[in-house]
Amino acid sequence: MGTKPVIGLNADFRSARRDCPAISYVSAAYYDALSKAGAVPVIVPPLEDAEDMNRVLNMLDGFVFVGGGDLDPRRDGFMVHCSMRLMEGRRENFDRMLIDEIASRRMPVLGIGAGMQLLNVSQGGNLFYHIPEDLKSAIPHYDPMDPNHRHALSVRPHSLMSRVYGDNMIRVNSTHHMAVDEVAPGFMVTARCPDGVTEAIESTMPDWFAVGTQFHPESSTASALDTRIFEEFLAGIGSHVTQFRLVA
Repeated sequence: MGTKPVIGLNADFRSARRDCPAISYVSAAYYDALSKAGAVPVIVPPLEDAEDMNRVLNMLDGFVFVGGGDLDPRRDGFMVHCSMRLMEGRRENFDRMLIDEIASRRMPVLGIGAGMQLLNVSQGGNLFYHIPEDLKSAIPHYDPMDPNHRHALSVRPHSLMSRVYGDNMIRVNSTHHMAVDEVAPGFMVTARCPDGVTEAIESTMPDWFAVGTQFHPESSTASALDTRIFEEFLAGIGSHVTQFRLVA
């Protein structure tokens, strides 16, 4: 791409409290990682009007869905688990409207943490809602006493993950209790923990560049190699745009 790509970031939301007004916010690590990789990040608040949302999307080259609280399983026909800390309804309403429009446009997208889970659910996949109960043989994926908790990861050859890490076993940060169960049609698993838990997915559709990671490459606990995911995402956007123009 001749100029820096402009990449949207969805903002989190917290309702008003007795001592604090309602706020939107996003970790600086996300936009710092995009800036370092060569993009212009734009934070998009949880808008309530679809026309406003579409006007913003018209100005973007791609989108990154950030992590956050748990998706409400009742929206997908399941029950809430006692371990869940649900994200605010206003954010989830916006995120679901946003991912549907992004999918319709085939806009390049990277989902991180809850963002990957949303990408999978929105396209017809589903989730494990509490790994310790749903996958009793799984290793710990969240340690409240250790914010630097990490586990091993194996990657699929010839994927974005393999371009970042090669084909060797690596280690990544892990702070989640939910995970992808059935992968959405049109996607494949490109990284797994040795216990079988899905840690990355990528689109197999030729007209849509879409990637998700359960781990957090923007985090302070990420390695220098992890942050290359943002570089590969931007490179993929450039390839996607070039391919689209050639086809058009």
